[in-house]
Amino acid sequence: MEVQNKATGIDLFSLKTPQMRAFHMSWFAFFLCFFAWFGIAPLMAVVREELSLTKEQIGNTIIASVSITILARLFIGWLCDKIGPRLSYTILLLFGSIPVMAIGLANTYEMFLLARLGIGVIGASFVITQYHTSVMFAPNCVGTANATSAGWGNLGGGVTQMVMPLLFGAFVYYFGCTDASAWRLSMVVAGAVCFLTGIAYYFFTTDLPHGNFKELRATGELDVKEKKSHSFWLAAKDHRVWALFFVYAACFGIELTINGIAAMYYMDNFNLGLKTAGLVAGLFGLMNIFARTLGGFISDKFVQKGGLRGRVKWLFIALFIEGIALIFFSQMKVLALAIPAMILFSLFVQMSEGATYSIVPFINKKALGAVAGIVGAGGNMGAVCAGFLIRSESISYSQAFLILGGLVACCAFFTFLVRFSPADEASAAAEFEKAMADRREARKDRVPIHDLIPGIKHVRPMDLLRIYLGIALVIKGIHFITNMAGLEATLAGDLGEGQTMIAWSVVFAHVVGGASLALGFVTRVGAAVNALILLGAVVVTLVTASGASGSLLGSNVDFQFTSFVFFALLLFIWRGSGPFSFDHLLRIDAEKEPELF
Repeated sequence: MEVQNKATGIDLFSLKTPQMRAFHMSWFAFFLCFFAWFGIAPLMAVVREELSLTKEQIGNTIIASVSITILARLFIGWLCDKIGPRLSYTILLLFGSIPVMAIGLANTYEMFLLARLGIGVIGASFVITQYHTSVMFAPNCVGTANATSAGWGNLGGGVTQMVMPLLFGAFVYYFGCTDASAWRLSMVVAGAVCFLTGIAYYFFTTDLPHGNFKELRATGELDVKEKKSHSFWLAAKDHRVWALFFVYAACFGIELTINGIAAMYYMDNFNLGLKTAGLVAGLFGLMNIFARTLGGFISDKFVQKGGLRGRVKWLFIALFIEGIALIFFSQMKVLALAIPAMILFSLFVQMSEGATYSIVPFINKKALGAVAGIVGAGGNMGAVCAGFLIRSESISYSQAFLILGGLVACCAFFTFLVRFSPADEASAAAEFEKAMADRREARKDRVPIHDLIPGIKHVRPMDLLRIYLGIALVIKGIHFITNMAGLEATLAGDLGEGQTMIAWSVVFAHVVGGASLALGFVTRVGAAVNALILLGAVVVTLVTASGASGSLLGSNVDFQFTSFVFFALLLFIWRGSGPFSFDHLLRIDAEKEPELF
């Protein structure tokens, strides 16, 4: 299927074009689906007590929630090829919201199991998201577009770990609900938002940049033969599709597994409370803010020198390191070490996912939906297999993570089966050059940005300060997590759940904002959020007049240093990041870049 008018760049803050409307609606819809899909996970400790669930039964519900998605993703990929992503997403959101809300009716293990099985269908939303961005963006930026839309969607798996306990607490604290009622009402809210988004998706998007499938077929602009159902078999007989099936099982399948048990893992292994465990578990998913985007972005850079083989090379590197990182995480026994190990592991999990779907659009354009569906189903197959390991009473979670880490490292070698013919390479190169020519034409009147100068000798002092501040903020955020009671006590007054939300905002700003600052990714946003948090710390210090011991920064940081950090953050808000940053890489034109890889 040849698509006209694909976007050659990502204008992130625009909704004027059909490409950017599809981009923003697709990631937001996937975000809500992911949020609802794993909405019950951070509340499982409450559900476990009410329904008297065993570890094996909990494992069964996790398997149920991801197993049905295998079939759903295979079907939804075919459906996208047939009726288009717009109608496919609308149907999925409207009907998928029903079991999300209906889980509140469960009062036995069997009913709860069936409800989680039904909820798993909305996990197929990922395939539509990848399909929609693949047909909207040109080869020079499709890897970044696919990775960002999927990454921001996967972010729902982290946000739900943090928000659902707060929503649960709000129903208990403000509305006087029992625990049994609160978790049920929380899921009703998640389902209702999905339903409303399904309606919005129908009215605000189009299937392709130049129209919808139905109208284009009626006018002859889209070949009616494209509807034929054997597109699935075109994908199924390609061994590269199945190689990516196993690769995606080793990255997205592992992410699904961690999302399902992370909160319980931290509660059981590190004796954390429900809210704090949800916060720590949420950090794993929150890395999707930039991690999956980086995977696709780096893939788009590898392709400039290595072609499609360059994309495959980067996928192997990311997946292999993911396996090693998981092995290290499994052996962490101290919370202060387990959290950074988990964050490093999360970074490579999500970069591997972004790298995988930067390759998918080039496998078979005549069966794009089917390819996306089969590969996406591989992620859920991986989660099912991991679920059988997790549910075993004889194997601890740490032992299971160790085994899974070794298997992931082995699966990295499946990437060697993904090869492209010289004709495919030439075709992809021609598409890339055309996209870049269109991009140059669109940007010809803009002021050029100086070329990136690689090499450590060109790093400015301000770059070093930015990196130092970012790392320091991440470390401080981890310190806050290990001392949540002290952080909440610092906040004056009885704010109920609001007090917890403020404390979590502080942690979020430090860990995620600090990581963004260190990488030079959305630098101004990361600096602004941390500046606001720091300003709040200064205000609390001055109002309470209790000296450094009453500040959010701890007793070892004096007021003068706090003011210096605040002033440095203001400078980064004003000036942004320099050339030694991902922000700079995202701004410059690819044809002006030196060969980095």
